[in-house]
Amino acid sequence: MTTTQTSGQINVMVVDDSTSSRVMLRRIIESDASLRVSAMAQDAFSAAHLMKSELPDVILLDLEMPGMDGMTFLRRIMQQHPLPVVICSSLTEEGSRRSVEAMEAGAVDVIRKPEMHDANARAEATMRICDALHAAAASNAARRPVPMRAQRPLLASPKLTADEILPPPNFRRPVAPAELVVCIGASTGGTEALREVLCALTPEAPPIVVVQHMPKGFTAAFARRLDGLAQIRIREGEDGMTVARGEAIIAPGDSHMLLQRKGSGYQVQVRGGPYVSRHRPSVDVLFRSAAIAAGQNALGIILTGMGDDGAMCLGEMQRSGAVTIAQDEASSVVYGMPREAARLGHAHHILPLGRIAPMIMGFAAGKISLGGVA
Repeated sequence: MTTTQTSGQINVMVVDDSTSSRVMLRRIIESDASLRVSAMAQDAFSAAHLMKSELPDVILLDLEMPGMDGMTFLRRIMQQHPLPVVICSSLTEEGSRRSVEAMEAGAVDVIRKPEMHDANARAEATMRICDALHAAAASNAARRPVPMRAQRPLLASPKLTADEILPPPNFRRPVAPAELVVCIGASTGGTEALREVLCALTPEAPPIVVVQHMPKGFTAAFARRLDGLAQIRIREGEDGMTVARGEAIIAPGDSHMLLQRKGSGYQVQVRGGPYVSRHRPSVDVLFRSAAIAAGQNALGIILTGMGDDGAMCLGEMQRSGAVTIAQDEASSVVYGMPREAARLGHAHHILPLGRIAPMIMGFAAGKISLGGVA
């Protein structure tokens, strides 16, 4: 079993039973010069045969295939020779549910099968797919370090800031006392990180709002799955939904979610708008809204993920008086977003994943300060 490394490119195997889908995905992937489709397979058996002679760096896998389905193939990969796997799934209730199960089984990310009905849709699909493959190749599931040429930042093309959605905070105007609230942002590897954190909380946890980079439709299945596992209530966000103690609200895919003041408590606003920091929903948008609405009443947490979404506006939360936390490198699947927050000095605490839930509960009990545990 050998591997190849062509001019520093990331080698991608596409496994999909649809010929048209394989052709479309190849065209999208190879529009990025640092990505190469090294093999294409119409089913799991063909993929397994190809992998005997050459292992890819990343596998792009459809779950719905004849014979051995994608889920069975994924579990065998994880048992026999773990590799970074990105799930490419259709937007159906069953497809969304199985994609969440796939991430629990070891897949690093899920993307929606692209819609190519116009130029804008093609551009968005290309960005999402190529970014997901780069993130997977940089994850701690990768067999080898990503070649430096392939480590192009996700921000290579012009990107928009949170200014596109709401103005910066007025730091000269202090935020009035209010209920405590926790804001969490995550990307690649975040689904399992969030499961670990949220399922370790008790009903005494403060209100929690979450942005996890996931496609439209998949966040609902993710929220339902976590709600069935956790002691706290977990829901996908809807516009005007109140966030309460012992509850977490997850931003719906393809929409920004903002925190808004409602008396001494909070509600969420769900809205459209352009991609911010190459994402919709964007962690930067959530964190900026928290700096404005909650100020010193908030705890901001940035978890595993590629790129820098959330790092800049975590600094705005910090400046507004919030306590801020970044996940450490050793426990991150991709040490991108938290690394950038740490580099900028925007995190008061750099913590392993296992310490984050206790910090949230300590924050709820008034035992967490800017300097540590009181």
